[in-house]
Amino acid sequence: MPTSLVKDTAPPASVGDTIPEQPRQPAVDAKPPSSERLRRMRRAARWGHRLATHDRTRGVVRVAARHGGYFVGGTGVVIKRAWEGRTVAVHHRMRAMALAAGDHAAAAEWQDRADRFRRERHDRRIELIHKVPTMAKSAAIGTAAAEGALLLVGICMAVHDRELHDVVAPTLAAIDAVRALCWFVGIAWGPALGLALLAGLAHLWRAGHKHETAPAWARPASAAAEDIPITPSIVVKALSDLGIPALKKGIKEMADGAAGMLGPIRLAGCGIEVDVTLPSGVSTEEILGKRRKLAENLNRHEHELHMTIPPMPRTVRMWIADSGALDEPIGPSPLVTDPDMTADYTSGRAPWGQDLRGDTVLTSLFQRHMLITGLSNQGKTASLRALALWLALDPRVEFRIADLKGVGDWQMFEGLATVLIQGPTDEHVIAATEMVEEGVAEMGRRIDLMRELSAKGWSQDKILADPRFIPLVLIVDEAQVAYGSGAVETYVTDSGAVRKGAPYGGSKADSRYFQGVKKVHDQGRAVNVTTWEGTQDPTNENLPKRSREGNHIRASLVLGTESQARMAVGDSAVDAGAAPHKLRQGLDKGTLVVAGDGIKLAPGQPSVTVRTHFIDGDAAKEIAQRAKARRTGIQTQTAEETAQDVDHLTTVLEALGDGKRIQTQEVLRRLISKHPHAYGGWELHDLTRVLREAGAEPKATRADNGKTGVVCVSRALIEAAIELREDATEDDTE
Repeated sequence: MPTSLVKDTAPPASVGDTIPEQPRQPAVDAKPPSSERLRRMRRAARWGHRLATHDRTRGVVRVAARHGGYFVGGTGVVIKRAWEGRTVAVHHRMRAMALAAGDHAAAAEWQDRADRFRRERHDRRIELIHKVPTMAKSAAIGTAAAEGALLLVGICMAVHDRELHDVVAPTLAAIDAVRALCWFVGIAWGPALGLALLAGLAHLWRAGHKHETAPAWARPASAAAEDIPITPSIVVKALSDLGIPALKKGIKEMADGAAGMLGPIRLAGCGIEVDVTLPSGVSTEEILGKRRKLAENLNRHEHELHMTIPPMPRTVRMWIADSGALDEPIGPSPLVTDPDMTADYTSGRAPWGQDLRGDTVLTSLFQRHMLITGLSNQGKTASLRALALWLALDPRVEFRIADLKGVGDWQMFEGLATVLIQGPTDEHVIAATEMVEEGVAEMGRRIDLMRELSAKGWSQDKILADPRFIPLVLIVDEAQVAYGSGAVETYVTDSGAVRKGAPYGGSKADSRYFQGVKKVHDQGRAVNVTTWEGTQDPTNENLPKRSREGNHIRASLVLGTESQARMAVGDSAVDAGAAPHKLRQGLDKGTLVVAGDGIKLAPGQPSVTVRTHFIDGDAAKEIAQRAKARRTGIQTQTAEETAQDVDHLTTVLEALGDGKRIQTQEVLRRLISKHPHAYGGWELHDLTRVLREAGAEPKATRADNGKTGVVCVSRALIEAAIELREDATEDDTE
């Protein structure tokens, strides 16, 4: 009998009775001891950790993340592509890039394209609106015509069979056909919708896979490009898939599988090199223009494929880097690792870096003008300074430097350079212009001296070995500041009025800086006077054509457009494959495309890509100290020269030139023109006061009629004042 049905017959206990204690039975649902529970929890945690960290689990997570990233990223790519196809977003982006690069012509062209696109889109929409009533009317007419044709057929059938209902038989048959079509569409709609959805997802996946939208950690290591070696078949397949019909047809017609079009595949540094002889009808320009697609066909990024045109006709030379090799840094400069290194301006070569094959690049600087350009903050100053630091180890070389950025990048040359100008203002541009003009004057003096020595029978080598022809290097960093400066020369007329003369800076023919650089380019190298310029964003405004084409070595860091690349390294180099505009901004810092005769190039090659050694500020200071130890003390002149530091009598004597008596206003004009920092704010009374104190006060001349003439400065009085001062100095010394 169930316990719940048994009646409790025991008498109730009284208040005073004691109830005997019953033995406690263990509870059926009692929990296990805490130690056992902890052991179970630890075991579960270990299994969970093992499951989460298992290779298969991580592989599944990577696969899910990778393909999910392809779908999500592909959706963004397709949406962006559709949006850009229906709007002017691409036009605005390209216009902004052109403006950033300083190419205003291209910016205006993209603006015109955007306006034309808007007009055409508006016209299409208006035309569509106007077509709607026409389309409805056409549909109604077509339906009526079809029904009329069916009725005509039915009438013919009724007349033939003498059955009146045959008149509507064709119409009923057409209705049955439409009903059957609707039934078929209703049956096939579901599968068709599913297939369309799958096709759409596949399209999104392909777009994401092509643009590598999956996270880097989720990509399979087995699919990395470095695991795919470059073989002849891969090269031929990559060329065949370029989308050039003549090339694809020529490859198919080759009996040897197109192996004959390939030269030997040679190891070249951190990659391979191969020459490709193109079939008839295929030009090298077509291949050079498809560099990105060819690189992707070879399982490489665009920057890992470099193409040039060798001397052989209809041939393209391809250098294909090992995947990721160009992202690895190169070693330190020999200037840093070899404290005993020396330099020789005449016969030595500066260690600048490595080419793409990993070979050391040595640069000859003997009698070569140089230009280095590129976008901002890509290593231009460091590349230029590395060559100057090497050349500073030759104690014969004299440096005159103008750093028009003025943040201390060239500060270590104080005590090495005879002139060191640092700053971006108009005053610094004026000082840099005067530095270049003084270089032109020195060049003129050397040319005259060379003519005299040549008349005496001296050979060219003997003349250049003379101490009066020591190498003089004029360096202007951030030269675009000078070419864009609005500083203008001022002078005093005969009436005492201040007038403006030729501009110091600017890119036009009347610019004193531009004319100075041009003159040195024309004749300076013959007497060991050269210029080095570093500039940003090469445009006609930042770098005039005549100035850039006068350089023997032209090097460029990353640039924004092909037009800038042509300005930087020349049309012939770009046509032959040089592509500084294909370098990666921020990732290829210090990588230069160099054209010219200062670097040893392969036969027929107009350019080479160089990964330069980076020398940081501390190492540059240490190298500069080694260079100073090999020289006698050099007093560096700066742009902050003041009037108190100028010997007025000497400068006035120089201003007089060969004249015995020069009008005071003309002397002041010459002083302001020659020394604007010292005499820029002077007036006639200032010059008169200084000369009066020295005992050489300007005096008025006497005309033939006895009347007082103009006030002039006398050369004899100036020379007498200088002699008197020297005699007084000797007396004080005794």
